[in-house]
Amino acid sequence: MKGHPPGPLWAGRASNRAQWLLAAAGAACVALGVHLAVGNAWTSGILPLLMSVVGCLAAGFLILYGTLAFVHVAVTVDAESLEVRCGHMGLPRRKIRLAEVSSAEFLPRITPQQWGGWGYRWRPEKGTAVIVRRGEGLELRLGDGKLFTVTVDDAENAVRVIRTHLRSLAR
Repeated sequence: MKGHPPGPLWAGRASNRAQWLLAAAGAACVALGVHLAVGNAWTSGILPLLMSVVGCLAAGFLILYGTLAFVHVAVTVDAESLEVRCGHMGLPRRKIRLAEVSSAEFLPRITPQQWGGWGYRWRPEKGTAVIVRRGEGLELRLGDGKLFTVTVDDAENAVRVIRTHLRSLAR
């Protein structure tokens, strides 16, 4: 884009503090697995105890990753793309080139119930979404007809910036 400085032209975040409670539950599962492995005499049989330890550790780490990855989302819009980064490590990440976007809409109320929960979601009739909390967000209609939705604070301004870039790309 001519006339725009490099770097983000709009940046926003959304977070969900309630997911820290789920992360604590995941940490408790991991701690239980470690306690079973280390603090047990293993006299009741190796197979049942091994299954308990592996089950607690696997469940704990899955819960921890699943919640910490979606505690918050960061969205940036620059002259060429919209980028969504989840969690503290930025994974999962999605980058959508604005040349692939046909329209952008502001959605004042998105709920996890509409998408089947928090996280990176896909529904055949709705498309793909990153849902970290209830509230406002934006929806992109891509050139191939697919939809991408993300919950983010100040989504209305993000939509304005995206629409400005879409008008520039149409010229």
